[in-house]
Amino acid sequence: MKKIQKILVANRGEIALRIMRSAKEMGIKTVAVFSEADRQALHVQYADEAICIGLPPSNQSYLKGDVIIETALKLNVDAIHPGYGFLSENADFSRKVKEAGLIFIGPSPESIVVMGDKLSAKEAAQKYNIPLVPGTPGAITDIEEAKKKAEEIGYPVLIKASAGGGGKGMRVVENNEEFESQMQRAVSEAQSSFGNGAVFVEKYIGSPKHIEIQVLGDTFGNIVYLFERECSIQRRHQKVIEEAPSPVVNAQMRKAMGECAVMVAKSCHYFGAGTVEFIVDEKLDFYFLEMNTRLQVEHPVTEQITSIDLVKEQIKIAQGEPLSFTQNDLKILGHSLEVRIYAEDPKNNFLPDIGTLETYQRPQGLGVRVDDGFSEGMTIPIYYDPMIAKLITFGKDRTEAIARMRRAISEYKIVGVETTLSFCDFVLQHEAFLSGNFDTKFVEKYFTPDKLNNKNNENELNILAALVGKLLTENNNTSTQNENNSVSQTNKKRSWKDRSR
Repeated sequence: MKKIQKILVANRGEIALRIMRSAKEMGIKTVAVFSEADRQALHVQYADEAICIGLPPSNQSYLKGDVIIETALKLNVDAIHPGYGFLSENADFSRKVKEAGLIFIGPSPESIVVMGDKLSAKEAAQKYNIPLVPGTPGAITDIEEAKKKAEEIGYPVLIKASAGGGGKGMRVVENNEEFESQMQRAVSEAQSSFGNGAVFVEKYIGSPKHIEIQVLGDTFGNIVYLFERECSIQRRHQKVIEEAPSPVVNAQMRKAMGECAVMVAKSCHYFGAGTVEFIVDEKLDFYFLEMNTRLQVEHPVTEQITSIDLVKEQIKIAQGEPLSFTQNDLKILGHSLEVRIYAEDPKNNFLPDIGTLETYQRPQGLGVRVDDGFSEGMTIPIYYDPMIAKLITFGKDRTEAIARMRRAISEYKIVGVETTLSFCDFVLQHEAFLSGNFDTKFVEKYFTPDKLNNKNNENELNILAALVGKLLTENNNTSTQNENNSVSQTNKKRSWKDRSR
């Protein structure tokens, strides 16, 4: 396969920028596509070329696969990188990219299809004796049959959408009496969210941890795992804080989970970067959950502890290169944390708080990385995910990584919108998090909005003081300038008079 000379990034914001930076280091030209809402976005400014592909709603821009492919062909692009979200796990888009004679920087359409459906993913994993949560072997539509299976598994059970994600089409059922109504709701929600009403039933794990394994595979059948990420701090079934490695995973468990993840990847002949997700119970027994056939939002923590640029590896694999390292070459180096900074109000059930970034100052210093797509004065569009940035820290151990994260959070200055920064700082101080003894129910167990009040008041006072100080400085500068101008004018007059004498 030929070397890639130019990449079109079919995405926006921080992930588009992050991909372009790695491409630039490799000497590869980049093309940005953007909606009307993103005309001034940083990824548009950074790219070698940029072209508008539609109106702000994603279904009229970033989801228009045919327009993106046409643009790539028009600009003599070699490859398309989908980032995450949007078209990244769309098998039809991947197939059309290949049919157009372009390289899709990601797995094959066939792998995306198999792992894009939770039931077919479980069926593929089952052939390799990978541990699965007890449940129905396939989709189930008959309510009485499903109820009977739930009784066999034992309540509580979880009804899940086969094509689901982000907690949609998911219902916890505590007993027989509420099963029918909850199943109907799950089917309805799955149909409206994914166009697929298929659901299945599985054992509900009461205090689950969400742990995932990063894998990389080339087109020659070599697959490695790059250790685990702890992703249990979530709100609305979506991650907010991630770290690598997990504080509860020991060497033996890490090896077992890693080898299972590699087998999952092999079950669908996977190549590229992917993530195998597991649910872990109170006894630290783990079960295969699903596979994400793309780069993950939280990939930076894996990069930090392995010193491997996952985007560069994706590009190398896509252009036909074999992996340049083996499993034995990989080592965990230190500890890394990532917090997702959303324009959301944690005091108001994490509802989005869209607005303009009146003040936007990033933290700096040793062990601090910021992946973002905004700068001061920009407005966060209402059309897309409200994530402003990912703040990543790295340290020699977990204690140092946490200390650096708390320091970085205190340095991050954002005025104009409410953010999740205060919530993340709350988590980092909590005993459950510090001990590692936490699960996906952290928010409902420990968090209430009033716990942020004191911190928020303190932040507001600091921001107010900074603004007052800035105003006073500006006034002083203006006064000084006026005085200087007055003196200058007087001196000019004196000089004129002196000369006239």
